[in-house]
Amino acid sequence: MNLALMMPLAERTAVLIVAALLFTRVRAFRSILNQQATWKEKAVMVLIFSAISILGTYNGIWYQDAIANSRVIGTVVAGLLAGPWVGLMTGLIAGIHRYSLGGFTDLACAISTISEGLIAGLIYQFRRNRQQEIGWTTALIVGFIAEWMQMGIILLVARPYADALALVQFISIPMSVVNSLGIAILVIIIDLVKKEEDRIGALQAQRTMQVADKTLSYLREGLTYTSARKVAEEILRTTRVAAVAITDTETVLAHVGAGSSHHVVGEGITTKATQAVLDTREVMIARNREEIGCKESNCPLRYAILVPLMRRREVAGVLKLYQDRSRKLSAVDLELVRGLGNLISTQLELAELEKQSRLLADAEIKALHAQINPHFLFNALNTIVSFIRFRPEQARELLIHLGEYFRRNLHDSGGYVSLAEELEHIEAYLAIERARFGEKLHVKYDIERDMESVIVPGLILQPLVENAVKHGLLPKREGGTVLIKAKRLDHKTLELTVADNGVGMATDPFAAPLNQKAGKRRLSGIGLSNVKNRLQSVYGLPYGITIESVVDEGTTCVITLPVGVNASAKSIHRG
Repeated sequence: MNLALMMPLAERTAVLIVAALLFTRVRAFRSILNQQATWKEKAVMVLIFSAISILGTYNGIWYQDAIANSRVIGTVVAGLLAGPWVGLMTGLIAGIHRYSLGGFTDLACAISTISEGLIAGLIYQFRRNRQQEIGWTTALIVGFIAEWMQMGIILLVARPYADALALVQFISIPMSVVNSLGIAILVIIIDLVKKEEDRIGALQAQRTMQVADKTLSYLREGLTYTSARKVAEEILRTTRVAAVAITDTETVLAHVGAGSSHHVVGEGITTKATQAVLDTREVMIARNREEIGCKESNCPLRYAILVPLMRRREVAGVLKLYQDRSRKLSAVDLELVRGLGNLISTQLELAELEKQSRLLADAEIKALHAQINPHFLFNALNTIVSFIRFRPEQARELLIHLGEYFRRNLHDSGGYVSLAEELEHIEAYLAIERARFGEKLHVKYDIERDMESVIVPGLILQPLVENAVKHGLLPKREGGTVLIKAKRLDHKTLELTVADNGVGMATDPFAAPLNQKAGKRRLSGIGLSNVKNRLQSVYGLPYGITIESVVDEGTTCVITLPVGVNASAKSIHRG
């Protein structure tokens, strides 16, 4: 073994490995480690490894008009790391450079450099197809083979042959040993960098989940002063940053931590960096106070990462993590704020969808409240007119009931009422119907004690009672009875029942309407469907409405819903 060449070559290889270690800090390099590099980033990788190879050539040792060097490290690692195209292009650039330096081995070295990069890339492709990692042992073997292939090409191409043979005898063992070890060491370093990336990703994911677990509920109402402040406080507690701020497109919604004395909540956006993110919709890293652009001369904030918050493909605001002089923002902080930005943006989208869903539900509720059946109105007025001459007091009571009925139908609260209020609405409707049909219509109530104060969605029972009267009892010659029940199944579930002993029906009431001329019962679609949809939208499973019906025996509608907050409600008299 030629120790006279071995030691200086090893020293130069060590310098090359240190230079390569510095290159691992380049973002494009880290992207390709996770097999996420774009063609642009792969081009950057070609330039990086070409630079390493060229440095290996310049750092070599001249011997008999040839160079004992570590050029192979850059080309082989490029191929093993990024595939045949990166390996080939790196070898081509480094080979052309070597050829330009001249010497009797210039062509042989150029050919071998290109071949080494291509072969290393093909080995990468082969291992990847088999879903196998490139370990240091593989790198060591490939490096050793590449060097001996270079020696063979020198013997085949370089002339005079005697000089080529003497050169190979002198440099073959030192270069094959040192360079193959250098390739293996560099692969080990790259593997450590990749593990560091995985560790950063895992830590970022852990912190993101911690923040998400405690903040998602705050964002259900969208980006408000309250939600922004709570999210910012949680991020500040979870991370090691100096300050956290959240803005919308015009105003500072929250700023907690350092700088809060002049980054005042409610004021307009003052930093240039924030405005730049709103304009460009891109992540921005401010590395000094000037880039942050704060107008306050004594601002303690020195570094910042700013991420746009998106909603419906439009910028809704900016999330900002600041750091002071104590420490710089790390790669973990960058990945964390990216993840949190995406998370908050997603939650804002969901909040917007939920808001639209609520608006739609409210519109349906208001439509039901505003629904006036003209036939009912005309029939009620005719009944009252007939009562005015002979039963004026009863006519007066019916007018009060009619006014109460429409007042509640037109009331736009669209929200929740006590069960007592819902029963009052039903009673107003039933008073008019009893006046019209007399003994054909009977009503019974079975309300458990203390149930009247339970909160329920408005107009949840009245459509069912109206269906029972119109389509269950009135088609029956002798009429019948409507039973309205309310009882607690357990400590958290309320059961409401509307049952009649009318004509019944033979099909699913939520299916297409039946042909009334065929003698089948047809329910009022909008009312019943609205009840069903509202229950599903507000409460979800296992709550809802079930309907059982038997022809000529009657129909029973049962609503189950969670027991809400009690509200004070007066008891009412029902007869």
